[in-house]
Amino acid sequence: MAGVSSKATRLSFKERPGFPGKCGMDQIRVVGGNPLKGVIPISGAKNAALPLIISSLLTSDTLTLENVPHLADVELLMRILGNHGVDISVNGRRERQSDGYARTIHFNCPTITETTASYDLVRKMRASFWVIGPLLAREGIARVSLPGGCAIGTRPVDLFIDGLKALGAEIEIEQGYVEARAPKGGLVGRHYVFPKVSVGATHTLMMAATLANGTTVLENSAREPEVVDLANCLKAMGAKIEGAGTPTISINGVTSLSGARHTVLPDRIETGTYAMAVAMAGGEVTLENTDASLLSAAIEAIRAAGAEITPTETGIHIIGHGDDIRPVDITTEPYPGFPTDLQAQFMALMTRAKGTSRIVETIFENRFMHVQELARLGADISLSGQTATIKGASELHGAPVMATDLRASVSLVIAGLAAKGETTVSRVYHLDRGFERLEEKLTRCGAIVERVSD
Repeated sequence: MAGVSSKATRLSFKERPGFPGKCGMDQIRVVGGNPLKGVIPISGAKNAALPLIISSLLTSDTLTLENVPHLADVELLMRILGNHGVDISVNGRRERQSDGYARTIHFNCPTITETTASYDLVRKMRASFWVIGPLLAREGIARVSLPGGCAIGTRPVDLFIDGLKALGAEIEIEQGYVEARAPKGGLVGRHYVFPKVSVGATHTLMMAATLANGTTVLENSAREPEVVDLANCLKAMGAKIEGAGTPTISINGVTSLSGARHTVLPDRIETGTYAMAVAMAGGEVTLENTDASLLSAAIEAIRAAGAEITPTETGIHIIGHGDDIRPVDITTEPYPGFPTDLQAQFMALMTRAKGTSRIVETIFENRFMHVQELARLGADISLSGQTATIKGASELHGAPVMATDLRASVSLVIAGLAAKGETTVSRVYHLDRGFERLEEKLTRCGAIVERVSD
């Protein structure tokens, strides 16, 4: 089969054919006022694809993932895995479909060649820290840099470290690296209670426990669909996992895992984002290749704001009224509550509501950085601790704004769709981390959105 070898994954983003952006210097230009009408295909979930890709470190056989989104975070993670000895090939022949180019990627790691994940790579994306679980489970040793990522809170790795220690690992932190070593004979299944819900720590410990000796029980686990998706993939590889999607996950360790073929689930955050865009700009759009059940809390809030949402066999149909948006109060919570990754987008929607709404952010302590940028468009938002109070404005006006993180960046695009005049969003490398072909998808529905170079 024709493919691209792991050598290709070591190219920089600007060298990779077809990847948008030029080292973060591009901008997104939005001219507001056009209602959205048409069909938007939803890509595979970034938050599912990342742990699924990392799970390829657990087996010497080939893991094939379908519906992998083409995103900066995915490309970076593949570079990191290439450093550990994973051979990566993308199907050479891409079949043109209604939703664009669907990617199937094959991961094969007969031998782990490197157990250190360097600062230069891990600092660029927090999720890359999760390699510590598979490396420790398979090789008994791992040296992983403390992570970086979006500046939306400290998000310490204490839960990861405490959980791995519970499985018998000896861990030290020296010179910015977490150095972990499994006991002789491998990790040991134990009972561990997460002191707080953590998606990343749940992913990591679940992967590590698949090759541990005995049974691991994880209490107060994250319940997100992405956790269930990872568990389903691991089970296809031969892991024995029960309870994914509930607070209690039980993993009976096995001696080895095999290869498998798995399809990445639809991106619920992308789904909610485009639903809010339609609700704010107005229009009628069908979101294809997605599942309404993945984001029930968000859909309930969008409906309460006045949009009409109808699940279909293959997605969601949404009618937005634009100028008739009702105020809604929300509080971000772990799944199945309202997701923190849709908070910025919902705030953008509420800037046009006829009344006052309140948003309470309980997940991250520093996730209101988009407020000052929305204010540049005319939004009236005041902050008190972790609560934002939004007084709906009759109009928003286009202006130059700056993206501060992944989800904040797309909230500014949404606001620009409903603003009068032109909005220019800079630092769009944040967008490239999590939204595949954003301009193309919106343009196909009548929006005036384009990528321009500085």
